[in-house]
Amino acid sequence: MARKAEAGRCDPGVPPMTAGRAISQALSRAAGEMFDLPLAVQAIRERRMTLADLPELLEDLSLLALIEGPEEGLGLLALPPATLSTLIEVQMTGRVGRAVAPPRRPTRVDAAMAAAFVDTFLEGVEEGLMGMEDQVWAGGYRYASHLDDPRPLGLLLEDLGYRVWQLDLLLGPPPGRSAGLLWAVPAQGRFRQQPVQCAAEAATHVAPAPDSDAAGAADWARRMEGTVMGTQAVLEAVLHRVTLPLAAVMAFAPGTQIPLPEEALERLSLEGAGGRRLAPARLGQHRGFRALRLASDEDEAALPQAVKPLKMTSAPPFEPGASPFAARSAAPPATAGTGALGLAMDWDGEAGEAPAKPPARRGSSA
Repeated sequence: MARKAEAGRCDPGVPPMTAGRAISQALSRAAGEMFDLPLAVQAIRERRMTLADLPELLEDLSLLALIEGPEEGLGLLALPPATLSTLIEVQMTGRVGRAVAPPRRPTRVDAAMAAAFVDTFLEGVEEGLMGMEDQVWAGGYRYASHLDDPRPLGLLLEDLGYRVWQLDLLLGPPPGRSAGLLWAVPAQGRFRQQPVQCAAEAATHVAPAPDSDAAGAADWARRMEGTVMGTQAVLEAVLHRVTLPLAAVMAFAPGTQIPLPEEALERLSLEGAGGRRLAPARLGQHRGFRALRLASDEDEAALPQAVKPLKMTSAPPFEPGASPFAARSAAPPATAGTGALGLAMDWDGEAGEAPAKPPARRGSSA
């Protein structure tokens, strides 16, 4: 009877997991896997306290990372200056130096560089306590934001009891650098546990259908597509590109005119990141707004090819203190079938009216 009863139980195999052991293992694993940083937990202490008493345990100039959990619950993970500077130093230089950086106020950059470490640690604690009662209060928390000052904690966190864990750490190779960490979460957990199968149950578990791999791949492809298609893309409509000496650009003033070829209105270029040309376009308007009409390569090839851009070399030499485009006489004379457009630029970036009106375009509409 005893053997039959034991057959249905999970084989312990290893010593039972505790909350303190899960926290220590998760912290050491996060530092080792992410930064190849040796981390040893010298001491770990658990306390129960109210929100009013929590700021007394915070070291000055600590990075205060707000963590969000199930049902919009908020907690706190504080990285003292020695811990934060070591994490930043390892990411920047790849090693722990002998000298400790002087304490300073954490910045947004520091918080961004420490966010992944915080999430990895919290995820490790959640996995380590899987199937245990402690997972109810420890699971589901991830990095949300950071605070520059502990005073707003009383307004952001709920006024209830908290589980507070204080850790004394040694970072880096022996003898190590003394550091610490503080983790506080609501004492009454809100995480919904998932049932865990032991080895005996796993042996009798029915194998998934052969199509499960295909279904998983399709789901991953769908989520990947949603992420990619939701990414912001910046497009630029390029009317014309002009190369000028720096002295001419520095001489720009209100009323300065830059000559443009007539074909610029018919041969806009829609470009993406890095100046990559995506499609040709034409300039127009729609309901009183500037608009672009995308054109095909065949339409672009059908446009007249006689119009050529103005040659900047034919302009008179530039004189210091004067604009090379101040007078229209500086532009080369127009030949039959060609013309020049002047684009008057104001300081507010709006384009003024062109001094010369281009001829009517055949087969085009606004």
